[in-house]
Amino acid sequence: MSDSESTVQPAPPDGPAPARSRRPRSNRDGESRSRSERRALISSILVASLVIHLVGLIALGIWTVAKRFHRPEARFEVKKTVTIPPQKPEHRMNVARHEAMAARPALRDTLASIRPTPFALPNLPLVAMDQVLTPDPSALVADQVASLVGSAGLGRDFGSGLGGGGKGGGASFFGIQADGQRILLLFDVSASVVNKAKASGIPLERIQTETLALIDGLPIAAQFSLIQFTGNYLPFSEELVAATPGNKAIAKEWIQAQWVTSGTMAASKKGVVSNRLGLVGVLERAARMRPEIVFLLSDASFQWRPGEDGGFSNIPYPDLKKAVDRLEEENRRKIPLNFLAFTPRTDDADEWKRIIRRTGGEFRILKTE
Repeated sequence: MSDSESTVQPAPPDGPAPARSRRPRSNRDGESRSRSERRALISSILVASLVIHLVGLIALGIWTVAKRFHRPEARFEVKKTVTIPPQKPEHRMNVARHEAMAARPALRDTLASIRPTPFALPNLPLVAMDQVLTPDPSALVADQVASLVGSAGLGRDFGSGLGGGGKGGGASFFGIQADGQRILLLFDVSASVVNKAKASGIPLERIQTETLALIDGLPIAAQFSLIQFTGNYLPFSEELVAATPGNKAIAKEWIQAQWVTSGTMAASKKGVVSNRLGLVGVLERAARMRPEIVFLLSDASFQWRPGEDGGFSNIPYPDLKKAVDRLEEENRRKIPLNFLAFTPRTDDADEWKRIIRRTGGEFRILKTE
């Protein structure tokens, strides 16, 4: 043998070789398929979610754009609001409050004069001073004014006085006595009335003087107003005013400045109300003032112009009756209408007497004796 001996690998022993430890192939294939299915399911869910969100975003974008191009119609709704108008306080409450605040004058048993006078004052009424309640001075003054005017000797037509009197208040105008505290005077100052008044011996200036005396004699608890009219009319006030000294002074100034004796009344004049209905329009205004006594002075001949282009014509008596009835309807009580007429025609006087009789008033023809 040589020094370098060759290495001889021993021969493998006879028999089957030992088997290596391996997983079964079938198990590997099953796990691989399971993982692939899970991945595919997750991918499908993600894709489906993505598609759903994408579709939703596209639909939202289309709806937003379409909303800008298609706007709904504007609808206006008016809701009915029910309101209760404020009630005006009654004038009598204001008068009572005014009288309660005013100092009452001290009453004396007698009234003495230190020197002779050209006239004599009547004796004051006897008042029991030990009464618990203090008597109302306005009632005593009203009684004294009525007695003074009644004894003034103004003649047959004017002798009964032009002041307030009686327990319930009232007024006497040209011999017509009426009871009530809300007094309204209506004066027809048209050209025909001016001429007839002068012919009767009682011009409108005389009526002006007697009206001033009537206002001056009203008690403080009364209310009053005046309306002059031809076709148009001129009211002293929007509603009846209290017969306070201040209002009486304003009324006297108004009568002195605004009294119409020319027989015309232009609609352009300050305070004049344009009126195509004649006396019908004046009575409608009077009904809204809610008087208790109405004095109407005219010649019993009334015209109107009911149409826009029509001329003047006599007012039919059925329309005049309806206008007078509105006084009662508006006040829900009978309102005496007292008519003082200057030389009326016989047929007009007969018609007005029937109308006046229904109201409980009086119809009287004015003339000097």
